[in-house]
Amino acid sequence: MKIALLSGTSGMVGMQILHQLLQNPEYDFVLSVGRRRLALKQEKLVQIEGDMSRLLEWNWEDKVKAQSLGGEYNSLVENLTGKTAEVHAFSALGSTMKQAGSKEKFYAIDHDMVIFFAEWAKQLGASKFLYVSSGAADENSKFFYMKVKGDVERDLKKLGFYYLGVFKPSLLMGNRNEFRFSESAAQVLMKPLIWLNIFKNIRPIYDYQVAKALVKTALAKKSKSVEIISSGEMQDLSK
Repeated sequence: MKIALLSGTSGMVGMQILHQLLQNPEYDFVLSVGRRRLALKQEKLVQIEGDMSRLLEWNWEDKVKAQSLGGEYNSLVENLTGKTAEVHAFSALGSTMKQAGSKEKFYAIDHDMVIFFAEWAKQLGASKFLYVSSGAADENSKFFYMKVKGDVERDLKKLGFYYLGVFKPSLLMGNRNEFRFSESAAQVLMKPLIWLNIFKNIRPIYDYQVAKALVKTALAKKSKSVEIISSGEMQDLSK
């Protein structure tokens, strides 16, 4: 049995990852964790919600069983608790300074909650962890956003997953729930690079391309324990 764990499901890339996972017959269940449930139902999708800052304290078994009155999720629980499933974890969790409201709250979401999710996934037996970072992430960066993403990459490497994939997309294209003026302006300026099919690592990349690359990578056999996937490589993987 293959089980996917997913955080950041409600975001632009997270929704695309969810779509790819649900459509892929290799995955028997997709267990989505977040602060709230999505208005979405599908037979292999299981959603549990709560305070993500306390994820490691969740009684996830009870949360799943509460939705499984007919026993339809018993095999999910049994395979996770018995460590008999192949488990892949995907994180597209992230925020903005505007949404978070302060640097401290931004760090708590974009760093701490990602690491909590990774630690929780490791406890559930996840062998592979795939994280959507940023093309310019760098723990030594003077720019706060890029430093936070770099800190996440550094700390994920310490957790010792059998495989860690760090995906570093350039400017993301897709349908966001909120309007971001600076990103919209950049998309207008950079979109010709897509049409001209040049500069793969700096031209914009679509959300569905990132999602396809993550799922394809998760299902591939890997010899490296840590792999950094550039925006250009993601575009190639998504073909």
